[in-house]
Amino acid sequence: MGGRFGDGAVKPEPEDVKFHADWHPRAMALTVATGAVGAFNLDMSRHARESLSPKDYTRFSYYEKWMGGLANVLVQTGVLTSEELAGTVEPAPSPLAERKLSADKVAGVLAKGGPVDRPSNIAPTFKTGDAVIARKFAENEKVSGGHTRLPRYAAGARGHILRLHGSHILPDSNAHGFGEAPEPLYAVVFPASELWQHPEHPRDEVVVDMWQSYLLPAP
Repeated sequence: MGGRFGDGAVKPEPEDVKFHADWHPRAMALTVATGAVGAFNLDMSRHARESLSPKDYTRFSYYEKWMGGLANVLVQTGVLTSEELAGTVEPAPSPLAERKLSADKVAGVLAKGGPVDRPSNIAPTFKTGDAVIARKFAENEKVSGGHTRLPRYAAGARGHILRLHGSHILPDSNAHGFGEAPEPLYAVVFPASELWQHPEHPRDEVVVDMWQSYLLPAP
């Protein structure tokens, strides 16, 4: 939620609590299974959750957000129709059904992961220790209201480069069908005093992964 005020204290849960309701693991399984059909990518699914109405986003629980976003992206990509989801028409057989992830393949797929590092023809601009400033506005520069991984609380903040991760898929492009557009990705260190007006511990540091196009050299 971008470090906004008014949402109350963070209440850590025991590490062994993974699901709070019997439908939560089903929600996760459905999301993983449908992601395997190849109709949408990770950044598209994240943007679908972000695109929920503000009223729904604030009242939905974590997995309700997952289900709301999944429903939206399945309709947007033509995998299902809104009428099929609503149950007002009989669902038509999908040509993508054979690609679904079956239960016996889940462990192998999750163990393999989904690496997003890619070769890029964009050379790194920054090196370890360089002072940088995050882009002033936490917005997608390609699409108005589009997906971005630049946190609003870090926009305009000053930090320094901790390390270069290599080149990775740019979410701002990948979420909207413009291609992977890989570019250098950095771990950037920000002091808490740069991010919040009244931090409880001003000398604490927050490390944020940021793409090169999110950053400017600090004067």
